[in-house]
Amino acid sequence: MLQRTALLTAIVLSIASAIFGQFDPDPNSPTPVLLADGKSDRVWAEGFDASGNTKGAVRDAFRPNRNMEVTLRIQNVQMLPGEDMNSVRAYLRQRSGKTFELQNLSMIQSEKGTHALTVRLFDKDGFRGQPVADGESLIYVTWRGLRSNVLKIRLGNSDAEIKVPAELADRSGLKKEDSTDDYVGYRWSGDRIRFLEQAAFGPSTLEDSRLRRIGIRTWLAEQFERSYPTFPFPNIDQKPTAPPSDCQLTTFPSCYREHYTMGPLQRWFFTEALYGDAQLRHRVAWALSQIWVTSGVGVQQSSHQIAYFKTVSENALGNYRDLMRAVTLNPAMGHYLDMARSTKTNPNENYPREILQLFSIGLYKLNPDGTPQLDNEGRPIDTYDQQIINDLSKVFTGWTFCNQTCTNSRPGIVNYKDPMIVVPTNHDTTAKTLLDYPNAVHRVIPACEDCTTADATRQYANESLSKALDNIFNHPNVGPFIGRLLIQHLVTSDPSPAYVQRVAAAFDDNGLGVRGDMKSVIRAILLDPEARGDIKTAPRYGKLREPVQLITNLGRIFPAKDFAGLSRSDGALGAYSTKLGQNPFNAPTVFNYFTPTFVVPGTTINAPEFEILNTGHAVSRTNFLHTLVFEGLTANATDSLRGTSLDTSEFDALAAGDPTGNAVLDALSAKMMHGTLSAAHREAIRTAMLAVPETDPSRRVRTAVYLLAASSQYQVQR
Repeated sequence: MLQRTALLTAIVLSIASAIFGQFDPDPNSPTPVLLADGKSDRVWAEGFDASGNTKGAVRDAFRPNRNMEVTLRIQNVQMLPGEDMNSVRAYLRQRSGKTFELQNLSMIQSEKGTHALTVRLFDKDGFRGQPVADGESLIYVTWRGLRSNVLKIRLGNSDAEIKVPAELADRSGLKKEDSTDDYVGYRWSGDRIRFLEQAAFGPSTLEDSRLRRIGIRTWLAEQFERSYPTFPFPNIDQKPTAPPSDCQLTTFPSCYREHYTMGPLQRWFFTEALYGDAQLRHRVAWALSQIWVTSGVGVQQSSHQIAYFKTVSENALGNYRDLMRAVTLNPAMGHYLDMARSTKTNPNENYPREILQLFSIGLYKLNPDGTPQLDNEGRPIDTYDQQIINDLSKVFTGWTFCNQTCTNSRPGIVNYKDPMIVVPTNHDTTAKTLLDYPNAVHRVIPACEDCTTADATRQYANESLSKALDNIFNHPNVGPFIGRLLIQHLVTSDPSPAYVQRVAAAFDDNGLGVRGDMKSVIRAILLDPEARGDIKTAPRYGKLREPVQLITNLGRIFPAKDFAGLSRSDGALGAYSTKLGQNPFNAPTVFNYFTPTFVVPGTTINAPEFEILNTGHAVSRTNFLHTLVFEGLTANATDSLRGTSLDTSEFDALAAGDPTGNAVLDALSAKMMHGTLSAAHREAIRTAMLAVPETDPSRRVRTAVYLLAASSQYQVQR
């Protein structure tokens, strides 16, 4: 019977594979190897001064400066068609601990498969922090999130030697999970966990088991069509702008919190993240809402932000052009960035400026791989000027709230649930000149010659809006700009230009000639070889888990329950996330909680989420995790909420059956760390576990979970 069931399962999955694609192959890319000179631990390198004055050889010292070019030899990299030097990064680490990324100049493949990478021995970011100094240094390359071996290179005349630090000396190879007879399809356990951190709000046991059976591609196909949301959006009535007497915070706090705070939306959001079936759409919508930002700081009522997030989620897996129009006409955005008050006599620049700077093309012209285009003097080139902002502002005049004729119009309230409409008398009908780029679409919108009636002006305003959005949407920057932002939110903070270029190509054309297909973009992000693989060893790969995801990742690994452990969590987790630096749906500015270009002070590491991690928040994270893991988050009696706790019982039998603690640590390393728990960290946790009496296996498990969750190894999603 079991054999028959397994056979039927295999047949069904093979049919699904034929429909949705082949079962996923080994996701692991080979680890790059940097060639040594053959006689020592020094890198094989040859270099010359581009000025023609100095030449170097393998064992000579190289003088770091703008002119010194050094050629390295790399083996064991298998390039995709079109993949070039923008997929490889070379790093120099000095005795001071400072690490510099070197500027790539060229890469050539020999007949034997060795790649010759030529770099400039100069900080790519132009001496951000300290300059590259003389002295023996360490050099290595990264590719697809994997680090090569670390070798030495001598710079200048200094004889000062350098030792390889422990974190760079570790050369752990990729661990592959053996296939078994009872499963077919996707079998790489580390990559499955990583995928569910990227594509969902965490790797639940149930989702991981299903993913192992059907594979990533089938899972994505299912998720693209999955009904959303699992739990209905809160249906909150709209209230007057000023809280009425029967909804004051001091006298009617429940009414006030329900209508004039983000509480209802936060509770629903966390419930959907912890228990919802349409994980991918929810995850992408959350990412997009941090790109197309509106905030409870300026948008007053929960009903307003609920309507906004609903708009974003409905378009999250559609076409980016449709998302642009839907969000542009959403009243929450209209209020937040002042478009709803922009008229032909008083045009407002806020929304026109931000739709360009933050939501579509950015400040500077980009190459297809997201790197900035530079002028003859090496400076980035602006994508727009003040005149374009002025003209684009005219397009957005006259649009405002539909307070009388729409479905949700009510006397005495401002309608945030229906899209904005245009008031013809407030719309500018003069000519506009917009973005210029090769084969620019609708660069010029002519003046309206026959706007003598309200209907004619209304039609002209709608057509002008469509043309302006088309003009922005077709700009060549949109693919690499938005692609990089989404990679940062879903996968890694500092993706290689090659990764960005592949995602941008999917934005430009989904394979069927369609531009802006979000399914194609998300598929490209999540299936890219830089995202996939059991283990990532590049020091700068990954992203800090923002507070929301730190909470939800744990709540899905260890199924979140109420405080008593009897039913679902109440989802009232917004206040806890706020204490960690991220107040959901209350971003402090239109730039989100953190900016995508943030660089960790004193380093050259681009790591956006670290902008909200300070000393206080680091301590708050540790304290929060201790409470969550050991005690649970108590219920709020005022609102009759049930609190939140983690169910770690899945691991209790392992702890009871193995007093050494090794079985639990093996399982938790797989569940939480993709199997990458370091030996030193493991032994420290095991020591703490064994200090707990053997008769209390549950507390042993929670001790291990807490120490893992509080560690930097876990808090950086890799």
